[in-house]
Amino acid sequence: MKIRLWSAAIACVLLTALVSSCNSKSAAAEGVKLQGAGASFPAPLYNKWFKSYSASHPDVEVDYQSVGSGSGKKSVIDHTVDFGASDAAMSEEEMARVPGGVQLLPMTAGAIVIAYNVEGVNGLKLSRKAYTGIFLGKIKNWDDPEIASANPGVKLPSLPINVVVRADGSGTSFVFSKHLSAISAEFNKAVGVNTMPNWPVGTKSKGNEGVTASLKSTPGSIGYVEYGYANSQKLATATLENKAGKYVAASSASGQAALASAELPANLIVWASDPAAPDAYPIVTYTWLICYRKYPDPKKLAALEDLLKYGLTEGQKDAEQLGYIPLPANVSSKALAAAQTITN
Repeated sequence: MKIRLWSAAIACVLLTALVSSCNSKSAAAEGVKLQGAGASFPAPLYNKWFKSYSASHPDVEVDYQSVGSGSGKKSVIDHTVDFGASDAAMSEEEMARVPGGVQLLPMTAGAIVIAYNVEGVNGLKLSRKAYTGIFLGKIKNWDDPEIASANPGVKLPSLPINVVVRADGSGTSFVFSKHLSAISAEFNKAVGVNTMPNWPVGTKSKGNEGVTASLKSTPGSIGYVEYGYANSQKLATATLENKAGKYVAASSASGQAALASAELPANLIVWASDPAAPDAYPIVTYTWLICYRKYPDPKKLAALEDLLKYGLTEGQKDAEQLGYIPLPANVSSKALAAAQTITN
């Protein structure tokens, strides 16, 4: 009799476990997966957000591929992702190629720094003329007088400058070339603004990650990367001369001073290409998430809207520690309102 009771009990436990397993698999199957791709600039922050969000919402999986702004925009146009990301925003022509339209949302902001690898040189200062000259290929050596004049007392080596630029379609390149074009008529004519500029000099590396790796491994190198990458990899970064003639380092405060110079319009796309404030760091940008205006799947829409709300509110607390600039309150509130206009 006891054996029968034990057998019945075991069978009951096994059946309960089986039912629980089936329910669990069923719940997992009913979950939502959001696929995103685009800018490498905000990738460290986005990945932290998406991991944290999925941890507290196990029914929502967010997969973000850091493939560059150009690929992010193309993926949205081709409709192969649920959302894209770009530091170069989207042009009117690009938006017109997306049936149903898109909604761009500024999610964070950050500085683009000029990082370098020169042994024994700390606290390098670069004038506007110096760094445009370097990326035009006109200033070729580290002991060039234009660099030396801003760095009295610093022993600069007689070493060739190895410029590193992006190999991929990049929002970081777009913002950097936009700034250089704003401060140099010569650069604007010779190179201009582009996500993939035809640089007259430079070794090419893919992504902020690739440029950072090249800088770390190549003595005498210089390149442009997102501040968070440079900071996390402990790269030396130059203090840059701004429009007011002041030498300013990248920081949250100097970045916010730059952003304050550009008022956000109705389409939420704005550039601070050469901020005039004396305390402004000169190369700062917003970076945008690109959403469709309509999502036919109501579950996917609900998950995306909640994810966007998380990034624009709670997620902003992660920005500064990762080297980004938290959105000003008026910008995050405008982005939240725009996110609520997305429908199915």
